[in-house]
Amino acid sequence: MNSLAQQLNDTIQRENPRIYEMLSGIGRQIYFPKDGILSQGAEAKQKANVYNATVGIATENGTPMHLKVIQDNLSAFDPKDLYEYAPPAGKPELRSVWRDKMLKENPSVAGKSISLPIVTNALTHGLSVVADLFADAGDAVVLPEKNWENYELTFGIRRGAEMIEYPLYNEDNRFNAAGLRDALLAQKDKGKAIALLNFPNNPTGYTPDAEDGKAIVAAIQEAAEAGVNVVAVTDDAYFGLFFEDSLKESLFGHLCGLHERILPVKVDGATKEEYVWGFRVGFITYGGQSAGTLASLEQKTLGIIRATISSAAHPSQTFVLEALKSPEFEAQKEEKFRIMKGRANRVKELLDSGKYGDVWSYYPFNSGYFMCLKLESVEAEAVRVRLLDQYGVGTIALGKTDLRVAFSCMEEDQLEDLFDRIHSAVLDVQKESAVSQ
Repeated sequence: MNSLAQQLNDTIQRENPRIYEMLSGIGRQIYFPKDGILSQGAEAKQKANVYNATVGIATENGTPMHLKVIQDNLSAFDPKDLYEYAPPAGKPELRSVWRDKMLKENPSVAGKSISLPIVTNALTHGLSVVADLFADAGDAVVLPEKNWENYELTFGIRRGAEMIEYPLYNEDNRFNAAGLRDALLAQKDKGKAIALLNFPNNPTGYTPDAEDGKAIVAAIQEAAEAGVNVVAVTDDAYFGLFFEDSLKESLFGHLCGLHERILPVKVDGATKEEYVWGFRVGFITYGGQSAGTLASLEQKTLGIIRATISSAAHPSQTFVLEALKSPEFEAQKEEKFRIMKGRANRVKELLDSGKYGDVWSYYPFNSGYFMCLKLESVEAEAVRVRLLDQYGVGTIALGKTDLRVAFSCMEEDQLEDLFDRIHSAVLDVQKESAVSQ
């Protein structure tokens, strides 16, 4: 094993051996090279005041070389904030500004020990980093049965982890904290579990309320006290889009420092929060550990980044940073929030109107981009195809009964027509099914 990796492992083992137990095989072997090209280049950037012949970019007239046809469209930005490689951990100022934003929006994080957020190539990459660091073949990934399909690819296919699902809702149509607790406690023999907490939930658009949030934290604590090491990952992709009756902050802060067997990991980003999907700017933040353990986890994260993408795109980080610093940012974001909330409220108003009879019910939703219909007598795939072929409408079929509808990409005045078309497609499929029988 590389000596740098061993030093990081020694620090983690000394300060919290439970965190070391959580690391995967790759997680234990990975490190960020201190004597490689990047570190030598960083040293040269500070001290080479005559010539710096270390970095693999081209320069011209003292600035990064660039094409005029590109710079003309980006003339508001200095070339040094666009064309140079960003540091593997991301632009330092962006990391600090994002941390400040996190603290402002999540009061429960105040006073807790957390790392400086590390920039990832959006949230999928952040989750992939978590999978590489903590998931080995056979490890348990605990998540509700209504979940984002990419979890299976990221943790199951890539890393060989076992996906342990529990029902998202209980009999009262609230978050199933007891199901989460039981699924975690069932991993006692393994001694380790990765818990994925995705709120607002994709695909249902559901976020638990404050009471259920406490029950989630208690479930994770109970598992830790029973001897299960829990990597508690808050996938906060749709953070801030909380429309009614829900938690208004991430559970990350409540999990920090809760128990030595709990490692809270926050994965979030500008992608959906700031409506910049194509920019691919995300963050990963560790919490609740000593400064030495957090520093070691950061170095291991940088090792994964260096070994995969080297660093995230620089222009996107610059654009996001400038937006976050703008005095108009908060007002513009509030304007978009109100539009999204209006769409969600209109969907609920339509579904509660009685207009569509009893052909479907819907799963509770109060946040995010989506909601899910539960079709009562026809299969979701048949309805999805009918909608495409006859009504020009795209939806997502999930399993036999569930149809995901993204109200985020619909104007409010289009929503009634949308659900009218979905209703007509359901009736069509019902009639065809009756005829065929």
